[in-house]
Formats: sequence, C-alpha cells, structure tokens
Amino acid sequence: MVNFAVLHFMKFIRTRPSVFCALSTSTRGLAVAHLGQSPAMRVRLVPALSNNYMYLLIDESTNQAAAVDPVEPDKIISAASEERVRIEAVLTTHHHLDHSGGNKDFVQKHPDVPVYGGDPRIAALNNEVKHGDTFRIGKLDVRCLFTPCHTSGHICYHVSGSDDEPGVVFTGDTLFSGGCGRFFEGTAEQMYRSLIDVLGTLPSTTKVYCGHEYTASNLTFAAHVEPQNEIIQKRLAWARSQGAKNMPTIPSTIGDEFTFNPFMRVKDPEVQKHTGCTDPVAVMGALRAEKDNFKA
Repeated sequence: MVNFAVLHFMKFIRTRPSVFCALSTSTRGLAVAHLGQSPAMRVRLVPALSNNYMYLLIDESTNQAAAVDPVEPDKIISAASEERVRIEAVLTTHHHLDHSGGNKDFVQKHPDVPVYGGDPRIAALNNEVKHGDTFRIGKLDVRCLFTPCHTSGHICYHVSGSDDEPGVVFTGDTLFSGGCGRFFEGTAEQMYRSLIDVLGTLPSTTKVYCGHEYTASNLTFAAHVEPQNEIIQKRLAWARSQGAKNMPTIPSTIGDEFTFNPFMRVKDPEVQKHTGCTDPVAVMGALRAEKDNFKA
C-alpha cells in the first residue's frame, strides 16, 4: 500500500502562529513542517525561493543540526533558533545556485561550520566528499551517495540514527517525488545507476526529501505514461489535494517511488511499452526526452 505521508505529517506537525500562510503556485507560503522520523531524528522543512525545499536535520539527543541546501540562510538560521538547535554543518547536494547560492552568506554568519558537497563548484565548499564517505551530525550517521547526471558532482545524503532504522535521504535534484532531475551534465545510464542502483537499493521505507515541490506536475506525466495505474491516479489526486490545502507532498519513501515514479519503473512492461524500448537505460532516456517537452 502506498504511504501517502499525510497522516505521518499531521501527527508530527507543531502548529505555530506562522504555520498556515497563503500559497500560490510556489512553496513560499507552504506550512513550515516538522516531520518526525524517530526518537533520535527529526526533519524540519523550510520552503525557499519559488518551489525549493531547504531542510533542518535535527539530532534530538544532542540538539545538533545540519542545514540542507540553505539557499535562504536567514530562514534556516531562524528555524534553528526556534528549534533551539545548533547548526553544525551545511549539506549541499549540488552546485546550482538555487541550492548552493546561500552558502557564502551562511558561512559569513557562521565561519566555523563545515560545508559538505561533492563538487568544487559549490559555493564556500570546505569539505569535499565522495561516494561512501561518512560523518556524523551529533549521533546521526550521514553517508554520502554519488548520484551524477543532473550535475556531474551531485551528492545525496542518507541519514540514520541507528543500524536498525531505514533513515532518510536528501536527494536534491536527482530524485523528486514522481520524477527525476533533467540530465544537464550526464547520461541516461548515469541516471539509471543513480536512481536504481544507488537510491533504489536503500531500504524501501527510507523517507525521501527532495529539492523541489514538483510532485503534482511529475505525477501528471506519470499518469500519461501509465494511464491504467491506479496508484498513480490516487497519488496525483492526493498531491493536488495537498496543494489546495497549502501542504507539502513530501516525504515519500523509496518503496512509494517504485510504485508511481516512471523513472523508477523503467523495468516495468507498461512503461517500456509506452516508450517503445525494452532496455531500461533506453527507457530512462526516452522518458526524460519526452518529459522535457511534455505539456499536460
């Protein structure tokens, strides 16, 4: 059964006077969300720009935190102040300015905070990482996953509080809910490896926190690819309902994505039939080319 996330969200949200704001077509007015994960770990969503998501990753046991893609640093710093946590690191998924553009300002305010990332083009980078590198935020274990294609140095961050929990993954612009990033600096083969061989091998219950609120438009394309897929139809209706209520559509899970995300379903016969290809890498390329020009 698909995890529609809304019950999880409502269970852990902390209502504040500033929580419910006007929402147009952007994330600027989205409710600031507190998304519970485990007794040790919590993720706070902080909307930014027109449709970006920044995140505050919190270790509850130490009150230490990391800022993920803090493109609007004052907002994430304010969120940390509200939570009474210390930001000990910046996790940057890739060099595009809508993700790394706030790093220099953040470091000017907090010069001792390490900035992690996998690409020397990332602003204010001082801790370059590669696939498999690990470090800690408080007692939380962070593992770096190299996922090139959208950019050549893209890193996703898998975080867990203990060995027996699936944790969360911050996917930037590699994996979106219902979609994936454009292939700006890579190939279909790279995206296949990033989605299927790297992210797709995480535990199915791993929560996915992506870089943008694109879910409804992504699922509109998914419904075009698989018009008979009832899971997609239900998820699309839910995503539209969330938007109407000024609520985010994240997190999903890795397992969820395999049921409705066409870019995770490149081995499925119906998706292959739609593209006219049987090789999963060719299916990936065909889907991306079609999505790039798709209009609902």
